[in-house]
Amino acid sequence: MPLVDNAVYVKGIRTPDPINLDTTHELSQERKGFAWISLYRPTEDEVQVVATEFNLHHLAVEDTLTGHQRPKLERYGDTLFIVLRPARYIDSTEQVEFGEVHLFIGPDFAITIMHAESPKLAGVRERVENSPELLARGPRAVMYAVLDQVVDDYLPVVAGLETDIDEIEDQLFGSDPTVSRRIYELSREVIAFQRATQPLQVMLSELKNMLRREEGALELKREIRDVEDHVIRVVERVDGFRTLLQNALVTHSTLIAQRQNDETRTLSETSLRQGEEVKKISSWAAILFAPTLVGAIYGMNFDHMPELDWEWGYPFSLSLMVALGGGLYLVFKRKGWL
Repeated sequence: MPLVDNAVYVKGIRTPDPINLDTTHELSQERKGFAWISLYRPTEDEVQVVATEFNLHHLAVEDTLTGHQRPKLERYGDTLFIVLRPARYIDSTEQVEFGEVHLFIGPDFAITIMHAESPKLAGVRERVENSPELLARGPRAVMYAVLDQVVDDYLPVVAGLETDIDEIEDQLFGSDPTVSRRIYELSREVIAFQRATQPLQVMLSELKNMLRREEGALELKREIRDVEDHVIRVVERVDGFRTLLQNALVTHSTLIAQRQNDETRTLSETSLRQGEEVKKISSWAAILFAPTLVGAIYGMNFDHMPELDWEWGYPFSLSLMVALGGGLYLVFKRKGWL
């Protein structure tokens, strides 16, 4: 159902609910309080009804209907238009899921439009209704409560990302082939988280400047400053995550290059050893071939061989075999093959 809640508050106390959206603004003016309307994924017609009832600026309404906006704070007359990107960490898939919340904060109304399940604004409403002194400050108290809830929900996301990065550091030195892909995917999530959180620093600073010029907003300004402090801590930690992931990617590349160099060195050493062995085998083969050649010639059994009847033929052939083998041995030894 698009309409989550529709209420009018007077001095921080919830009064009888309006019959429908068309009577909400009129009823809040009669009771001299403010209206708080919560919508969940409304249709264009439903948004236009609220826009007409509270005279919302057409550019802000267009952004609401389009969706997929970056976090921002815009002022249209006496109405603030705020876009927030809440996030939650999904343990089962180890991923960060982003939502979108639009706020219209006027002098006597607060309109919250959700485009995702997170955060649970019903819990925010219940919390502020239990603090009438906070809600008595008007629509700006609703703005603070929603901002505070969105920023608080960032903390589990930071913890989840930190756990993932710790696991990646363990994988880096475990030769896990999937670690590079995980680093890349986690880097994308961290960058998306930065885009959701970093603009809040500027937004909250602008809010403080607005409240500084308003009387009676001292306590609310302090609360906004507290939210800003939380945002700064979140942004600093997320910036650190991005640096860690960049270092992890560099380390991973270095380890891969080192392993490749080690493998190449091992292959080179193996090839060198094989080459040395081939040299030795070839050398001995050549040395043994020389006497074999001489013996083969004298063993051909031809009838007419001049050396057969020679008295020194046998000693000559043996001496020739030894001389050839010894000569080849000295040659290969000098070349370092043996």
